[in-house]
Amino acid sequence: MLELIFSALVTILPDYLYRRYRQGKRMGHEITLFNVWYELRWGLTSCGVLAIALITVIFHFHPTAITVQSPFRTVSVLSERAGRVAEVYVTNNAAVAEGDALFRLDTSRQEAAAETARRSIAEVDAALLLGQSEIAAARGQFDTAGAVLAQAEDDLARRTEIAERNNTVVSEQELQRLERAVLQATGARDAALATWDAARTRVNDVLPAQRQRALAQLAEAETEIQLSTVYAEVAGTVTQFLLKPGDLVNPILRPAGILVPDVTGQGRFVASFKQISAPVLVQGMLVEIACASKPMEVIPMVIAERQGVIAGGQFRPGDTLVDSLDRRRPGTVTVFLEPVFKGHTDGVLPGSQCVGVAYSNRGMAIEAGDIQGFGGVVASVVDGMGIANAIIMRAQAVLLPVKALVFS
Repeated sequence: MLELIFSALVTILPDYLYRRYRQGKRMGHEITLFNVWYELRWGLTSCGVLAIALITVIFHFHPTAITVQSPFRTVSVLSERAGRVAEVYVTNNAAVAEGDALFRLDTSRQEAAAETARRSIAEVDAALLLGQSEIAAARGQFDTAGAVLAQAEDDLARRTEIAERNNTVVSEQELQRLERAVLQATGARDAALATWDAARTRVNDVLPAQRQRALAQLAEAETEIQLSTVYAEVAGTVTQFLLKPGDLVNPILRPAGILVPDVTGQGRFVASFKQISAPVLVQGMLVEIACASKPMEVIPMVIAERQGVIAGGQFRPGDTLVDSLDRRRPGTVTVFLEPVFKGHTDGVLPGSQCVGVAYSNRGMAIEAGDIQGFGGVVASVVDGMGIANAIIMRAQAVLLPVKALVFS
C-alpha cells in the first residue's frame, strides 16, 4: 500500500494535474469514470510499473522472514536399563540442579547378585587360608615320602653290597622286594610332589582368579545399583514427569519425562528466508522481529551466522534412487540471530513464533569508498526504502494482539 501511494504521487497525480490545469479537462466532465483509463493511461501504467519495481526492490534488499523461532533444547529423562520405579524424588514441573536425583529403579536383583558376590569372596578368602594348610600338609607328605625313599634306597644299596660279597646271605627275592620298595617310595614321593604343586597352584593362581572374578561380579552389581538412580544431567525444569512407584521405564520405548535446561540456545533465534534472498543475507545484517509472547515490542537483532546449506536438498543413502519430484517443497535459507542489546529477549519464551524483516545497510561501504557515484546514490535510496518494511513491522507488532485475540 505504501509503495502504491508513493508511486501514485509521482505518476498519476502529475498526469491528472497536467490534464486538469494544462489541458483544462475537469473531473466529472471530460474526465469521467468511464474514460479515466484513457485520460490517465500514462499515469496509471507508470504507477503500476513503478509500484511493482519498488515492491520488488524493497522485498529483495529488505527480505521478510518466513518464520522466526526461539529454539530450545530438551533432554530426555532416560534410565540406563529397563525396570520398575522404586522411588520418585521430584514432582512434575520441578526445578532441579545438575546432579539432583530424579528417581530410582528397583534393585532387588542387583542387590542379591552383590550379596552373592560378597559371599563368593568370603568363600575364596576362607579357601585361601585352608590352602596354606594344604600346602603345609603336602610339603610334609613330600618330606615323608622323600625320607621313605632315602631309607629304601639305603636298604637296597646295603643289601646289594652284602650280596656282592656273599650271595648266599641275601636272596634274590629280597633284592627284588627292596627294588620294588624303592620304586614304590619314588612313586609316593612324586605323588606327594604333585599334590604339593597342585596346592600351590590352587593358592597362587586358581583361588586369586576366582576372587578377582567375584570382585568383578560385585563391582558389576554395585554399578548396576548406582545406575539404577537417575540424576539430572543439567540444571533445568522437569516436565511431563508423571512417574509413580511401580511404573515400568524403558530407555527405548518409554522415557520417564523431559528435562528443559535453563540455558537452551543462549538467546539465539533461528530465521528462515526465501532462497531468492540469499545474496543479500550477510553476517552483521540488521533484523527486527516481533514475537507473540512479547507483544507490541520490536526487538532489534543481528545476523550472527548463516547456514551454508539449504536443508531441502539433503538426502540419506538408502535402497531407492532419489527423485527430485519427491522434493517439490523448496528449502529456505537459515540464519541465526542474536540480540543487538542485551536483555531485550528476556521476556520471549523459548519456542516462541515471531515475524521478522531484515534491512540492508551499505552506509559503511559508501563511506569507505567501496560504492561510489551513481551506485552510491542508488544504494542509499535502496537502503532508505527499508522504512516501508519498518513501518509495516511496527504495524504488525501493534496489531498482533488484536489479530490474535479478536480476528483469530
